[in-house]
Amino acid sequence: MRSLDTIDPMEHLISLINSRLPENVVHYVTWIHATPGELLVALIFVLLAVALNWFLRRPLLRWIKYALYTHRREGFYRLLFVRIDKILRPLRLLLTVYLLKKAVEIFLAASWLDTIFFTFYWLFFFWWVYEIVKFLLYLTLTSKIKRQKEARAELYNLFLNISRVFLAFLFVLLVLSRLGVNLTALVTSLGIGGAIIGLGAKDTITNFLDSVRLVSEDAFRQGDWIATDQVEGFVTEMGLTSTKIRTFDNALVTVPNSILANTYVKNWTRRMVGRRIKFHLRLKLTTDTQELERVIYEIYEMLHRHPDIVNKNKLRYIRRMKNTYENGLFNIEDRYGVRRTLLVYLDEIGEYSMNILVYAFSISVNWEEWLRVKQDVIKRILEIVDESSLELAVPRQEILLEAEGERSGSSTV
Repeated sequence: MRSLDTIDPMEHLISLINSRLPENVVHYVTWIHATPGELLVALIFVLLAVALNWFLRRPLLRWIKYALYTHRREGFYRLLFVRIDKILRPLRLLLTVYLLKKAVEIFLAASWLDTIFFTFYWLFFFWWVYEIVKFLLYLTLTSKIKRQKEARAELYNLFLNISRVFLAFLFVLLVLSRLGVNLTALVTSLGIGGAIIGLGAKDTITNFLDSVRLVSEDAFRQGDWIATDQVEGFVTEMGLTSTKIRTFDNALVTVPNSILANTYVKNWTRRMVGRRIKFHLRLKLTTDTQELERVIYEIYEMLHRHPDIVNKNKLRYIRRMKNTYENGLFNIEDRYGVRRTLLVYLDEIGEYSMNILVYAFSISVNWEEWLRVKQDVIKRILEIVDESSLELAVPRQEILLEAEGERSGSSTV
């Protein structure tokens, strides 16, 4: 006779329930190969799983969110308030599967069934670990942004993707080990098979290594406006093997990282101050050099005094930085994208006009703000020309007509 310590509590509960029921009831359910006690205990586990799942998903989650909301002024609690549902979901499913396993084991006990539930246990566990890693990365990123420090979102995405692949690899190893696969022999066989797989996945491996190279070289970041020979737009995401770019016509283009790493990439976002305004002002041909010099001087002074145009006297902090790094290894203006060139000169004399070069940089690099500044500059230049004796030039062609050997006249078109 077994002692009380060796008796399974579940078996004891089932036996107790069966002993309290009439024999005719027990005999009535024998056709399904289960006793009333087993059915009742299994039903209890199922109801407990449903109730626990509802409690964790509704009342408990609401209470936790309310407690976090009261501390929403702190970044940690504010982010946890947003992510708490995704963090608790794997744990909730893990507990639900555990209770369902207890209900199924009453009727069926098999090694393959244990393997299935073993797979679910580790799947939900690694899922929970991944959500914790994602939360910690987001917390670090938001704290850097809050302290106004430089935060590279693509670097966090790369680390997050690597963590996901690593956790998936561990999960596969655990499942294979549970299935009885000899991992040592498997690793040994990968010596030959790995070469075959490596040849087939050569492009994937190359794209992954190039993604690491792009992040390390800091060629561009998420949100940057870049242009290549084939695509131009804003970088929306940098993945392990490819980069997604949103074009100006709102199309999403996926480019392999190996292409971006081995081609010329023009980054328009890497400009701190200065977006170029360049055009030619075409005036009618004249020999009045004094008036021409006066117009050029007034245009230059207008640009020099313009509040939205960069000149050498503005941006004093840039001059201080330049003095600090004067003997350094790089030019501060070239490194951070600062342009202050201001030029207004008679550039050339064409067939029908004198062309004055207007070359300046707006302080803002924003496209819409740059268009506004450029429009204002052109309007002011037109006012200067209108107040002078000079005129804007238009293309002109003279046609000479002769009749019976005599020049009859000329007409201008």
